[in-house]
Amino acid sequence: MSMDSIVSNSSGYDQSVDWVPLSLTFVEYPKGDVFGKLLALFSLTPFVILSGFVSLILFRRDLHTITFFIGVLLNEICNTVLKHILREPRPLARNTNLLYSEYGMPSSHSQFMWFFASYMLYFTFIRLQYANNKAFKEFFWKVAGAASCIAIACIVSYSRIFLQYHTWKQVIYGALFGIIIGTVWFTIINVVLTPYFPTVIS
Repeated sequence: MSMDSIVSNSSGYDQSVDWVPLSLTFVEYPKGDVFGKLLALFSLTPFVILSGFVSLILFRRDLHTITFFIGVLLNEICNTVLKHILREPRPLARNTNLLYSEYGMPSSHSQFMWFFASYMLYFTFIRLQYANNKAFKEFFWKVAGAASCIAIACIVSYSRIFLQYHTWKQVIYGALFGIIIGTVWFTIINVVLTPYFPTVIS
């Protein structure tokens, strides 16, 4: 089976469909497809998260937020290194006129979102501790927050496949690398660096 057939079958579109960029971005979606446009919007989530990090660091200057952000940057560096080691191309059979200089393995969007989701999961259930009479309510919000992060990571990951920027394999490996790096980085922050935070602040 050719790459064209694989890409066409994975999303239901063939090469005759017009693809248009989302305004102010380079993310393309099938022209007239509302669901495709929604997924294109969701694929911008990493940029929203990065903007949030910058805002929090500028206004709060919290050490944990800063170290979390450093982890995000290290995760992106790891993704770039992995792409240049593996050198697997993107599945861009839908439009041969588009040339992308970046490789596709692993998906950077998927790796970013699952790094963020896994780190937030650990932070929510390990670092956030409540000692009051509203323990059930706090636990409910913990679960809701963690579930939201995982759901958004799933949507963003799927959007990269639906919009034909990555294959299933590239997205799955991106998710795995993101979870592994997120786990390692949280462990380093929580076990090694956090005890030194009071000294740094003082």
